[in-house]
Amino acid sequence: MGVLKAHKINISKVKLSYGPIYQDNDLVVCTQFGTPFNPANVRRSFKRLIKTVNVTDIRFHNLRHPHATMLLSNGINVKVISERLGHSNIKVTLDAYSHVLPSMQEEVVLELDEIIK
Repeated sequence: MGVLKAHKINISKVKLSYGPIYQDNDLVVCTQFGTPFNPANVRRSFKRLIKTVNVTDIRFHNLRHPHATMLLSNGINVKVISERLGHSNIKVTLDAYSHVLPSMQEEVVLELDEIIK
């Protein structure tokens, strides 16, 4: 929340500095003029960032997979993850990320063992 509040303050400053040419579309992420990002520009910027930090080249869309895997691995409710990913139901999410569940089962067993002790 703190980051979002700081971002909102920054956007307000940008609005003031650009005056009437700023198009207030009430967006969280936008161009310096308040307009929506062009997907091609986002893609180009992402590719440039990947090259700069020298990591494996992936599509922007493919960030969904590590995002969901990290959330699942950290015990976030599957329903919440499913909603974030825009899946039609939890089954879609569970089918796609079932490979993460076996290690989670092991963690639950270890935690339960600690609780019982």
